[in-house]
Amino acid sequence: MPYDVKKDLKQLYAPKNTDWALVDVPEQRFLAIDGRGNPNTAESYRKAVEALYGFAYTIKMVAKQRGEDFVVGPLEGLWWAEDYAAFTVRAKDSWQWTMLIAQPEWIGEDAVEEARETVRRKKKLEAPVRLEKLHEGRCAQALHIGSYDDEGPLLARLHDEYLAAQGLKPTGLHHEVYLGDPRRVEPAKLRTVLRQPVG
Repeated sequence: MPYDVKKDLKQLYAPKNTDWALVDVPEQRFLAIDGRGNPNTAESYRKAVEALYGFAYTIKMVAKQRGEDFVVGPLEGLWWAEDYAAFTVRAKDSWQWTMLIAQPEWIGEDAVEEARETVRRKKKLEAPVRLEKLHEGRCAQALHIGSYDDEGPLLARLHDEYLAAQGLKPTGLHHEVYLGDPRRVEPAKLRTVLRQPVG
């Protein structure tokens, strides 16, 4: 069977809890690309996600030819802003982001560079996609069901109530895992894992 991060790390990619709970997140490696601006309107965001998937599927094809097949993971994102309130009031133009797609541990820099050449040649696309390790460790995590724009109350509860009650504070960037395709799933049924490293 092909490697599937959603099955290997089920507690991180298929949580059931819709309120905050603590999880331990192991080190993972990702394809990553950085940017800034409203993900709904910024052309740079659309191009970044397109590039990320171009790399991910190119690497998968090469791995499959070598007998190391894997399922391309869901899109993920790290999000931040100079003022945290930009998230609760959804001031998206000031958001900064690193978009991610998880990679099996055997994927190395050589695979990324090979994909870069293929994407450049076949898609005429130059993109600063890189391989990045991320070790978030202890995190507060919840499953949000509904529109991305309706995440505000759950995030406010994390920062205004849950962390203080647990004696914790944020130690890393807000992380989201997108389990549905917004082009095919109605907003009310979208499923998003919300994660916040804490200490």
